Amino acid sequence: MFFSPLCRTFAGMKQNVCIFTGARPNFVKVAPIVRAMEKSDAVSCQLVYAGRSDDPTLEPTLFSDLQMPAPDAFLGVDCENLNELTGRVMSEFESYLEQRPTDTVIVVDDLASTMAAAIVTKKRGLRLAHLVAGTRSFDISMPKEINRLVIDGLSDLLFTAGVVQSSIATRAGAGVDKIYMVGNILMDTLRQNSTRWQRPACLEGIADGGYLLLTINRKALLADRDNLQRMLTVISQLADDMPVIAPLRPLAACTVAALDSRVTLVPALNYLEFGYLSAHAKGVITDSGNVAEEATFNHIPCITLNSYTEHIETVNEGTNVLVGEDADTLRQALTDLMAGRWKPGTLPDRWDGRTAERIVQVLS
Repeated sequence: MFFSPLCRTFAGMKQNVCIFTGARPNFVKVAPIVRAMEKSDAVSCQLVYAGRSDDPTLEPTLFSDLQMPAPDAFLGVDCENLNELTGRVMSEFESYLEQRPTDTVIVVDDLASTMAAAIVTKKRGLRLAHLVAGTRSFDISMPKEINRLVIDGLSDLLFTAGVVQSSIATRAGAGVDKIYMVGNILMDTLRQNSTRWQRPACLEGIADGGYLLLTINRKALLADRDNLQRMLTVISQLADDMPVIAPLRPLAACTVAALDSRVTLVPALNYLEFGYLSAHAKGVITDSGNVAEEATFNHIPCITLNSYTEHIETVNEGTNVLVGEDADTLRQALTDLMAGRWKPGTLPDRWDGRTAERIVQVLS
């Protein structure tokens, strides 16, 4: 493996690494890295969360489910306006770094808080690593796309999931000495927990493979209620007598509940329960890239309610199909799913559960 000059500067020294997280899904991705660092003599790890310690999106069992410690520090930032959030995270993270010796900061994904932490890190002259680098929608009107461009542009180390993401980072101008194709970190967590899933109570009386899983979270999808109603009608019609289980967050649940459908709404599940639900469904209908990745890992047919995905390998090699927000295209795909006509998916390269190990090797 090729190491950049910056990596060689740290060789032989114990690293003080700060892992910065901005939302619940980040913890699912950093859990295996935290565990790998705990076993390493080359790095020490501090885990920081942008939000509050009582954040309602962090269920009480999350950290025990993921077999990881709770964050060492909570910055306490909680606001809806992205510009305000960016400024507050920058201020709070600056204060945090002033008080703790840090060599490297790892940021995750593409949130406004992630971008804020990346900017502060580089202004302080610290080494910045971006986990899940090189992902793009190529839609500059999306705030997250701007975040990705900024974070990748600032990063000293770009940890990519695969060849596609590495190529994107190269085309964007990143030097090859900065790019490390470490693999899909989400697979580390799935492999770690695949024997620990917990069957949720909402499946009482329902056989494995005898239900569809529906998740909706994107604000744009929820905002167009007429179109959402058309898609829910298609799902209800084609599911026939098969239950459609939808563990949704409060905003999405309220929106769906106000519409006409046969969807069975259940409260958001903890990590191990959702993992079971995802792994044993007949099919998955989602607008989440992470859920689509889980479906590919589990070899479960997946329909994504979006016209693009940052995880194109789930389409090219996996079990995922994009239908956009079009009810007619959804109808065709769901007809095939219910009839058992679905493409066989394979696992993309480096979805092998060793991503965290590769990351710690690069850092040390």
